[in-house]
Amino acid sequence: MRITASKLNTFLLFKLPSAYLTGVRTKSITENTCVVSVKHRWINQNPFKSMFWAVQGMAAELSTGALVMLKIQDSGKNISMLVANNNATFTKKATGRITFTCDDGEKIDEAISKAIETGEGQTVWLNANGINKDGVQVSSFNFEWTLKVKNKKA
Repeated sequence: MRITASKLNTFLLFKLPSAYLTGVRTKSITENTCVVSVKHRWINQNPFKSMFWAVQGMAAELSTGALVMLKIQDSGKNISMLVANNNATFTKKATGRITFTCDDGEKIDEAISKAIETGEGQTVWLNANGINKDGVQVSSFNFEWTLKVKNKKA
């Protein structure tokens, strides 16, 4: 079953309810790009009346992680994935709708190919920038994903 934006949103409801309840939604996913958005609301705000950093982080991580999941599915291999590291920069108050886009599909392809070829775990840094409705960047998140081909049990 192919990963789609709709299926990812249903997945959120059942597996990551805090992301779902705070309004994180996948808008689109293609071979090299995933777009996730979240709207500033009462349930996801901080005391300064902007979006809480952790909600932005959930949306940003989903944009990178969903792309990794799609690429793993396309590889046909049993590959584990885990965030090993992350960092973020916040440049403006996050109000209104914030859209996070990850365009790093080719980086994921390279890491998966190398993991399959060598049998060794690989890491890949993926970026998602949060952009408001005016086209202004409010935050930038980087996630270091680890990928490892799982061995079949005999």
